[in-house]
Amino acid sequence: MDDGIPELLARLKLPLCYAMGGIYIIAGIMHFVVPESYVQIVPPYLPAPLALVYLSGIAEAALGLGVLHPRTRPYAAWGLIALLIAIFPANVYMATSGVVIEGASAPIRDPSSLARWARLPMQVVLIAWAWWYTTPIPDAD
Repeated sequence: MDDGIPELLARLKLPLCYAMGGIYIIAGIMHFVVPESYVQIVPPYLPAPLALVYLSGIAEAALGLGVLHPRTRPYAAWGLIALLIAIFPANVYMATSGVVIEGASAPIRDPSSLARWARLPMQVVLIAWAWWYTTPIPDAD
């Protein structure tokens, strides 16, 4: 059996961790830059949509920072998993209700049905990516 893929994954684990952390930091900041875009995808049965947007933005940015540091990485990774599960209803709502995000640019404002539904399995990919960091990175930490 070729050891190339596991070796490649081992070499990419730390750089991909930094990429993941950066993505969550930027996403968290965007909750404060354009909160009205995020409010629109909060399911109507949830209370205080703007507060939830700000709380999730704080969580995303903080957990993104947390995965960048070896000492906090496993805890932040578990936090990201919990956050991704917590925001899943927003993705279901967006997929099932045809939300048009007022004020956003064209492709983001009204994504295709395929793009809306693709967000759901993408959550599984993001959870798996975060789960990869629930254990220390050998030779990097």
